[in-house]
Amino acid sequence: MTMQQTPLLMSRILGRGAMLDPNVEVVTLTNEGTHRQSLEATAKRGAKLAHALASRGIKVGDRIASFMWNNYRHLELYQAVPSMGCVLHTLNIRLSPHDLEYIINHAEDRVIFADEDLLPLLEPILDKIPTVELLVIARHGEAGESGFTNQVDYEDFIDGHEDTYEWPEIDENAPMGLCYTSGTTGKPKGVMYTNRSTYLHTITQSMTDAMALSGVDAICGIVPMFHAMGWGLPFAASMLGCKQVMPHRFMDPARLVELMANEEVTISAGVPTIWQGVKAEIENNPDKYDLSNLTRLTCGGSAPPVSLMRWYAEQQNIEMVQGWGMTETNPLGTLSRKVAKRSHLSLTEDQQYENIAKAGLVMPGLEIEIFDEQWNPLPHDGEAVGELLIRGPWICSEYYNDPQPDKFHDGWLVTGDVAKIDSEQYLIIADRSKDLIKSGGEWISSVDLENHIVALDGVSQAAVVAQPHPKWDERPVALVILVEGANVTRELILDHCAEIFAKWQLPDDVIFVDAIPLTTTGKIDKKTIRAQLEDDNYQLPDLRTA
Repeated sequence: MTMQQTPLLMSRILGRGAMLDPNVEVVTLTNEGTHRQSLEATAKRGAKLAHALASRGIKVGDRIASFMWNNYRHLELYQAVPSMGCVLHTLNIRLSPHDLEYIINHAEDRVIFADEDLLPLLEPILDKIPTVELLVIARHGEAGESGFTNQVDYEDFIDGHEDTYEWPEIDENAPMGLCYTSGTTGKPKGVMYTNRSTYLHTITQSMTDAMALSGVDAICGIVPMFHAMGWGLPFAASMLGCKQVMPHRFMDPARLVELMANEEVTISAGVPTIWQGVKAEIENNPDKYDLSNLTRLTCGGSAPPVSLMRWYAEQQNIEMVQGWGMTETNPLGTLSRKVAKRSHLSLTEDQQYENIAKAGLVMPGLEIEIFDEQWNPLPHDGEAVGELLIRGPWICSEYYNDPQPDKFHDGWLVTGDVAKIDSEQYLIIADRSKDLIKSGGEWISSVDLENHIVALDGVSQAAVVAQPHPKWDERPVALVILVEGANVTRELILDHCAEIFAKWQLPDDVIFVDAIPLTTTGKIDKKTIRAQLEDDNYQLPDLRTA
């Protein structure tokens, strides 16, 4: 052995940015304006926080929960809790009280940090979470109250403690973060991130061929920090010394665009619905915002339509980078950039957009494969469709205290996605396995239909779900939200789809709606849509009685 075996601990990289460029700002949008503090102040407050937790008997391995928006205090938790050897359990604020109760008890959280405006969401379960010893309330002038017996104000909690901390030397495979899946099928499942997995993910995520992050960036993380560790951006930004711009609870497009313009944001990350809303805000106010510093948008959760990517590139000179991943993949699995290989320099722009519409190339260090029902690998020819599996150093190998043997196969994670891999090794997601529509023995991709419908002028959002049919097994139905004032008809949408889809693949019905339900992570909630249609006794057109 000739090389040093330095443990890959988050404590070794999270303070790097504050050390290199201490005066860089962490900016949080508030009701009165913006809160600003330096990276150095953030690191020192993180040390005070660690001391405060240790003084309450918190030890290495204990779970500490956060119930918070994207803000500077949440970032202090991101830095302090993993560095002191504890586990940061980010609670999804959009989960039901039932699911919140389950995951807090399952994780055995000892402390919960909560933003004051979110306290009403915790109140129904406060007497049902016996492992929680302390509630720390982050106040921001909204006079929120809680009935929890043992509570303390965040600032009072850290006040008087030292602003340096000797981070412990622990095993690099020790846990540092805990995220639960949204529980769309069965109970939420816990994914325990380790120091090693997150360290490697953070470094790889920052690569030029990944998200191309650097210390000169100003990052606005719109993806919630309570979802899959904010896609890892708070860790990467803290390591590199980036300016961090946080919207807190102010997620309306107008506030977001104004924030990004005022703070000269260079890169941001969110789900397609966010970027659709931002696009509409810019179009409605074409001369109001200066976004000349914004160069990249990272989009995850679901595939953005090519039309949306083209609009940002052609109208705003902003590259949209598509990513695929899951809570179980820490979370980045693949990324797709407009030009990802030297050989792509000679491609036409249309060909480049064909590539970026795919889920992307696998991140360095990871492997992906598609399998048939007998677990035989399928060819990477862009035609064969199979179950997508993934493995690598930041991929979940088991759920936390919850055996799910059908979710793992021979060292691979079974993703639940149905996909193709083409000859250039691009991943192409066909659908979630449960969202594929099987009609007459043939498969129809709801994702492909959705993306094509959204590309039609006048369409804001679309969701395609299966509905039962006695002859064909299932048939597709499209739910569509129109842009205000748009003159788009059912016939126009079907004619648009008929341009590239066979007749049997076309939706049997188009339903115009004002809203489409989303999951806690911003994805289209097809389970809820199907349930709503069932509750409404919906029937396909050819099954309706006269």
